[in-house]
Amino acid sequence: MTTFLGIDLGTSNCALATAGPEGAPTLEPVTQVVTPHSIGELDLLPSAVYLPAEGEAGESTAVLPWAATLSTGLLGRQARERGALQPDRLILSAKSWLCHPHVDRRGPLLPWGSTVVTQKWSPLEVSRQLLTHLLASQRQRRPDQVFSAATTVVTVPASFDEAARSLTLEAAAQAGLGEITLLEEPQAAFYAWLEGQGTAWRSQVKAGDLLLVCDVGGGTADFSLIAVSEHQGDLALERVAVGEHLLLGGDNMDLALAHALGEALAAAGTPVDDTQFLALVHAARAGKEAMLGDASLTEVPISVPARGRRLVASTLRTTLTREQVNRVVLDGFFPRTAPTDLPVVRRAGGLREAGLPYAADAALSKHLARFLTRARANVESSPALLQAVGGPARLARASLLVPDAVLFNGGVFNSEALRHRVLELLSAWAGSPVRALAGARPDHAVALGAAAYARLRATGHGVRIKAGTARSCYIGMESATLAVPGRRATTKALCVAPQGMEEGTRHALLDQEFFLYTGETAEFRFFTSEARAGDRPGQLLPDASELEESARLEVNLPSPEGHAPGEEVPVRMEAVVTELGNLELYLVHVASAQRWKLELNVRMK
Repeated sequence: MTTFLGIDLGTSNCALATAGPEGAPTLEPVTQVVTPHSIGELDLLPSAVYLPAEGEAGESTAVLPWAATLSTGLLGRQARERGALQPDRLILSAKSWLCHPHVDRRGPLLPWGSTVVTQKWSPLEVSRQLLTHLLASQRQRRPDQVFSAATTVVTVPASFDEAARSLTLEAAAQAGLGEITLLEEPQAAFYAWLEGQGTAWRSQVKAGDLLLVCDVGGGTADFSLIAVSEHQGDLALERVAVGEHLLLGGDNMDLALAHALGEALAAAGTPVDDTQFLALVHAARAGKEAMLGDASLTEVPISVPARGRRLVASTLRTTLTREQVNRVVLDGFFPRTAPTDLPVVRRAGGLREAGLPYAADAALSKHLARFLTRARANVESSPALLQAVGGPARLARASLLVPDAVLFNGGVFNSEALRHRVLELLSAWAGSPVRALAGARPDHAVALGAAAYARLRATGHGVRIKAGTARSCYIGMESATLAVPGRRATTKALCVAPQGMEEGTRHALLDQEFFLYTGETAEFRFFTSEARAGDRPGQLLPDASELEESARLEVNLPSPEGHAPGEEVPVRMEAVVTELGNLELYLVHVASAQRWKLELNVRMK
């Protein structure tokens, strides 16, 4: 029997779900090393890799049945636990590195900054290993299940650029999953909600509603807007806006709480060192999750092993209080702000330490206001999207594109207080109540929704969200102007794929010719925008500086027959969104019809 497989390849945790031809999707436990001496099954696989020193593991360490198929390294729960004591050997947030446009995502980078690991891993390799582990666990637990590329869906953030999407597809193929389909995480959460509601979902929404998927995970925040319309007497769904890639989530909250606890310990005369602080972060995470999940708790005891010369180790003890959680998490990350309060987008310093581009402003409420501001500009740029959200009457309601209802996703929204604060903010901005969609499953919805979508895609049965490409995509174009001393030519941007370009479609720019540099290494620059849905294929923007640069590609394209290296040749362009949802860009020689494909998943600068 064919099984539909959904994988949440998360920044902090991975999850796996399956679905049969009928019935609700099921979350599948993941086999992993849970203590140095035992193997168990957990709902989540922490996206953590620990690289041990030579001979460190020892004969007593538990070994997975499929360990021989993995590189030397420990994945999952025990990797995270051991890495808390030796952080120089711990890889976290590899998914965030996979979408970092300014590093070599195929190169040995991780653990970032470590001086003790000699054989580092690339972000691509970490993704491959996590997927290999998930697939091996499921095959070992359910050897009777049959998977295929056509029935497998892996989720990515809606904010992933094309290079990160391509690398995810490559990691899946290397892991043995084949040419799988990618699905944006907010959409997956929404598909899980649809599946859980059955036909009752229509009682919670109506034509004309605008729905926000507010997804705050361990390492990232992701926002999407979905419009509800009526088509031939039935309700239809269309995604109309996605947010920027935002490295801000539950991990930041854990770190902030650990700092608050560390300051309290220092004030009491017991300062913590760097190693103890890492243990404090781990304890703060557990305390936060306990308190946010249980409104009756007023405090949670926190203990951290103390270090000293005594044979019997002592313990540092403190308490995480409800007041601390409210002050640090609720008011620190979700402060009550005005719709015009937008986040600081860069720090004031001229230099920044190399590493991940974490959000400069911790206020998620400000980032949400920025998303809704840009979403309004996005729908205003496209008559079709403006009609989808209800026309000018929708825009007249508020200065932002405020939703009517919210679907919460991500572990932090197990907290009723955080859900209430977001609804409070949105209602204040809208000037009218904004409601929550009932029946959300914040922890596991992405994997369950991926499995549901895999079945829907294969069978065609169910409600499908009209989506396509998450943002408009552009290629840089040198300006054909006279040289001026002391001034560089402006880089223009050619739209090759508009937002919403659907799977299996092609745009050929037949009436436009460009000149391609062949036979020698040339640089291609790629840009995206989530606020210019109205741009059409072939539209040339006079200045690319208003767009977000997503990648730079250096490649030597062979000269066509009869042309010397370094010669420019006339070409036309074709953009294709494959059935798997991946963007491909072709350059076609006008005279010979020779085609070059620009691969966005190759080595990036």
